[in-house]
Amino acid sequence: MHKENISIEKLTTIQQFHQCEELQRQVWGLSDTDVVPLHLLLTAQKNGGLVLGAFDKEGRMIGFLFGFLGARDVPAEHLKHCSHMLGVLEEWRGRRVGYRLKLSQREHALAQRLELVTWTYDPLESLNAALNISKLGVVCHTYLRDFYGEMEDDLHVGLSSDRFQVEWWVASQRVALRLGSGQALRLSSGQAHRLANGGYRPSLDAALESGAQLLNPATVGPESLVWPSSASLEPTADAVLVEIPARLQAIKATDMALARLWRAHTREIFERCFAAGYTVTEFISQVRDELRRSYYVLQRDFEVI
Repeated sequence: MHKENISIEKLTTIQQFHQCEELQRQVWGLSDTDVVPLHLLLTAQKNGGLVLGAFDKEGRMIGFLFGFLGARDVPAEHLKHCSHMLGVLEEWRGRRVGYRLKLSQREHALAQRLELVTWTYDPLESLNAALNISKLGVVCHTYLRDFYGEMEDDLHVGLSSDRFQVEWWVASQRVALRLGSGQALRLSSGQAHRLANGGYRPSLDAALESGAQLLNPATVGPESLVWPSSASLEPTADAVLVEIPARLQAIKATDMALARLWRAHTREIFERCFAAGYTVTEFISQVRDELRRSYYVLQRDFEVI
């Protein structure tokens, strides 16, 4: 889909805010009690927050983003932008709509002289990890157990609502390079990779060759489902790898017990790594032996520049 075929705009009319309510129902199957309502979206928009819509060439809303001002510390010493919701209609996913919404959000934050945007996402959702880490350049060192409690919407029902809280340092060199092209980034291991098409794409082989430690070697079982290891290694290297399922929703549809096993398995690993001073900095998704596999890269004592 060419860039000129969609537009990103701040919502201004009551009709547009109603469309945003309906889009939430379509994207997540939310009940009326769970939809963020017009009056809250409108109030946020008028008071330093941000409600964006993505529209196709016929003017139909196909995606939206909602965020608001927040505090980085308690007591509040610095402000940040808290990004709460990003949704895109299923037929438009994978067509850079969410990416463009996030770029507009970055412009909004920079215009307000904010350095930090934060949000949460399910660490087992590979597509979200690819957008957030590979393309946008977020980092993460915070794991939130069952953050939203039991969720009943179509996408999240049946699995505890554990989340990564990610940090997007929008004025950093890391983010500027990640959003650009033709620049080189260097891992702590000294292995240089190239930026391409607005995203960073390291490979598993390159990470292992540079000394990264794979903490949880997984196995492939029946129906090509990937199973977590029964135990995980203690992180000792400067960079470590953690495998997650590449297709969480497919696993949930086939074997909910396996999805819950992945949740418990990775929860323990991420909490242990974060407590030991590691930060999620990269994401690897590639096909190996005709099966897509997904891995987080975590680096010890990492600082965003």
